[in-house]
Amino acid sequence: MKQNLYLIRLLMLIAIASLAACVTEDPDRQEVSMDDAALLNAQLGIEYMRQGNLKAGQEKIAKALQQNPRTAETQMAAAMLADRLGEDKQAQEHFEKALRYGPNNPDVLNNFAVFLCRKGDKSRGVQYFLRAAASPLYGTPQAAYTNAGYCALADGKSTDAEAYFRQALSYNQNLPGALLPMAEIYHEMGNNLQARAFLQRYLQVGPTDAQVLWLGYRIERAMGDTASAQKYAERLKTEYTTSVQTRDLLRAEQGQR
Repeated sequence: MKQNLYLIRLLMLIAIASLAACVTEDPDRQEVSMDDAALLNAQLGIEYMRQGNLKAGQEKIAKALQQNPRTAETQMAAAMLADRLGEDKQAQEHFEKALRYGPNNPDVLNNFAVFLCRKGDKSRGVQYFLRAAASPLYGTPQAAYTNAGYCALADGKSTDAEAYFRQALSYNQNLPGALLPMAEIYHEMGNNLQARAFLQRYLQVGPTDAQVLWLGYRIERAMGDTASAQKYAERLKTEYTTSVQTRDLLRAEQGQR
């Protein structure tokens, strides 16, 4: 269950910024070269997918592949479309081709890594995240390091995950996606003073949900701060009445009687 949550957070962190940039040119203009048209159609295809218009995205990406299939960008767009459509084999093949045409393309590395982590090849996924993060061409290395951390957590490697989250925080000390798992890691280690510190930093910059409140409750209980734990408990029961975390809380409270 916990590993699934880590993978869900990983999915939320997928970064395709450079390829899915705002497209303002018309790829069908005659003066646009075939290579440029392929890139623009790939960009448009991804943008349509982001908007939930898979049919339009599929049309643009198919055209991009017709115009120039031998680029990392067009193959990556095709891979992401196949992944969205649940066509795992085709997605893997397109990602492999994207890597062949752009072995050091950080966007390809990061997005292929997300796919691999979701599909079970977590070790390889982490390697690609780290390669993406190390690339001087990658504008958001903190995203790749954060992704690597979640992938490592889903693989049960909390020590490695901690190192990757620390790398992410070295670029941005207020990164919510790294602060929260650090609190979880330290709580699991039994170092609740550090866990509390990371959670407090997270609460200043990140959204609060049932998982966050449940973690805060458990940290404060472990610290022996009953009053603070009760504040988390009341918010959890009031704001997230039907959540799994609230049910866990109620069971925990019954066991304390």
